[in-house]
Amino acid sequence: MEDLSRLNQYRIMWVMVFFDLPTDTKKDRRQASLFRKRLIEDGFAMFQFSIYVRHCASKENAEVHIKRVKSFLPPKGHVAIMQITDKQFGMIELFYQKQEAEKPPLHQQLSLF
Repeated sequence: MEDLSRLNQYRIMWVMVFFDLPTDTKKDRRQASLFRKRLIEDGFAMFQFSIYVRHCASKENAEVHIKRVKSFLPPKGHVAIMQITDKQFGMIELFYQKQEAEKPPLHQQLSLF
């Protein structure tokens, strides 16, 4: 039987990428667009305009994706990468125009036997 402790809310991770990239020139806009495209290709989803998130099954899996993001960092701008547990992400409070907003859907771990 599979050890269910490895699937708990403290082992499952979320990787968050925050960025502020220049868009002054056509080349800058192309680099920013390419960075966002590569994040999406790696399974990240837009959380806000310059915040992308990705669900990872484990800390080891999160480290793989963090390493991948580092491999395609744009030449200019600021990028921050943070990882938090599923439990921490689940405690997020979202508001839209002072109204509490619906939380993003949580991913379910699929087990194949």
